[in-house]
Amino acid sequence: MASFASSAVIVFLVLGLVSVTTLAGTPRRPIDVPFQKNYVPTWAYDHIKYFDGGREVQLSLDKNTGTGFQSGGSYLFGHFSMQIKMVPGDSAGTVTAFYLSSQNSEHDEIDFEFLGNRTNQPYILQTNVFTGGKGDREQRIYLWFDPTKDYHSYSVLWNMYQIVFYVDDVPIRVFKNSKDLGVRYPFNQPMKIYSSLWNGDDWATRGGLEKTDWSKAPFVAAYRGFHIDGCEASAEAKFCATQGMRWWDQKEFRDLDGLQYRRLQWVRQKYTIYNYCTDRKRYPAMPPECRRDKDV
Repeated sequence: MASFASSAVIVFLVLGLVSVTTLAGTPRRPIDVPFQKNYVPTWAYDHIKYFDGGREVQLSLDKNTGTGFQSGGSYLFGHFSMQIKMVPGDSAGTVTAFYLSSQNSEHDEIDFEFLGNRTNQPYILQTNVFTGGKGDREQRIYLWFDPTKDYHSYSVLWNMYQIVFYVDDVPIRVFKNSKDLGVRYPFNQPMKIYSSLWNGDDWATRGGLEKTDWSKAPFVAAYRGFHIDGCEASAEAKFCATQGMRWWDQKEFRDLDGLQYRRLQWVRQKYTIYNYCTDRKRYPAMPPECRRDKDV
C-alpha cells in the first residue's frame, strides 16, 4: 500500500512538472487608455464622436461615407487590443475592421474584419494574414455571443514565433513562423494599427447578395480600451531594439499550451464556417503552414 502511494505521488509530481514546464503564457490584461493616447482619426473626422474624455469612441457610417482611425506610431511586434461593440440591428453590407498593416507594396497585414448581417442573423468574423503582399488566408467563424449587445475584447499577440488572434482571451487562430517551410512571416516591417467602419456590400454579406439598407443609417460601432503594448519603431526599421526583452517576447509566448489549443479546437469544431486550409478548389495542395498552425 505504501509502495502504491509513493508511486502515485511520483506520478503526480511528474505530471505536475510536465504541466508546469509546458504551460504557455497568458497575455497580460490590457490597460484601458483614452483614444488620443494611441490613435488619431484618418478620414471623415465628423463621423467620429468622443465620450468620457475619449475613453469611448463611436464611428458612424452613412450613405456618404464611413470613417476610420490609426495608431500614431508604428510597431514591430507586441500585444494590441481593442474593445468593440458592433453595429446593431440590420447591419448587412457593413464592415467593421481592426487590423495591423505595414506601408509598402509588399505589405504585411494582420486582420480582424467583422461582417454585418440581416437582423437576427449572426455576425461573421473573418481573419486574414498577409505576408510580403500575399494574403488569401481567410478564415471565417461565427462568434459564440452577440457582439452587438456589449463590448468584447479582440486582440493580437505578435512576436518572432507566432501570431495569435484572441476573442475575449480565447485563441481563435494561430499563424506560426514557418519560414523553414518556405512561408514568409512578418518580422521586419513595422505596422500601424487601424480601425474603420465602411460599406462593403459588394462582397461582405453572402458574397454581395445582401445590400446595405441605407434607410437604417447611420450605422454605429462603439470602441473603448485602445491598448497598445508594442515595440515602437520607425516605419523603416528592420528589427525591434528591445528584441527578447518584453513580456510578449518570452519563451512562454512561443506557442500555445494544451488548454489554449483545446480552446482553439473548440472554435474550429463548433464555429468555423470557412477555412482556406481545407478549400481544395483554391488550394489543391494544402498550404504548408496549415498543419503547423493546427488549422486542420
